[in-house]
Amino acid sequence: MTDDPMTAAPDLRIDEEDRLRADLYNYLGVLLAQPPDQMLLDQTAGLQGSDGAIGEAVGTLAKMARLTKPAAVTSEYNRLFIGLGRGELLPYASYYLTGFLNEKPLALLRQDMALRGLARAETVFEPEDNIASLMEMMGAMIVGRFGAPATLAQQKAFFNRHIGPWAGHFFTDLEGAKNSVFYAPVGRLGRAFMEIEAEAFRMSAE
Repeated sequence: MTDDPMTAAPDLRIDEEDRLRADLYNYLGVLLAQPPDQMLLDQTAGLQGSDGAIGEAVGTLAKMARLTKPAAVTSEYNRLFIGLGRGELLPYASYYLTGFLNEKPLALLRQDMALRGLARAETVFEPEDNIASLMEMMGAMIVGRFGAPATLAQQKAFFNRHIGPWAGHFFTDLEGAKNSVFYAPVGRLGRAFMEIEAEAFRMSAE
């Protein structure tokens, strides 16, 4: 904990809109990191949809969660992301931006992670530029889970460098993937959220 009063108790300065943004980043990260268990499916089933692209995607996802069993969504997840040798999709920035894994986008991300004191957990073997990790990192930066909350300018820089150039494309692919059933509305939700975030950052003065 720092003694600087400008950075102490950062949680007290997070407004509701930013908390909701962070929650959505974290939620997408959890869904993409591994198949949802029954508890997460039940929580998702209780979500309320609304008007707008995000609200409609949430409503569809809630309906899917009420119809989905953990074994079925685990099988779907494996077909999408693991498969025999590889899944239908490769959810990595390096792959989407260069066509290959473990390329320059991953190196640049690791540099930025080091500057912010972030490191891959020892129990995690996925490259850091996978979509789930990036969603989690962005959510953590917004609320200051690993230090002071990121400023809008810092959020914008991270998004524009590591997420914006490819995440919307990935979520579009996920929405339309041959094996997507439960994950189709996850893709729709992610795509809509990325569009809103990109436009908000574009309009920001910082």
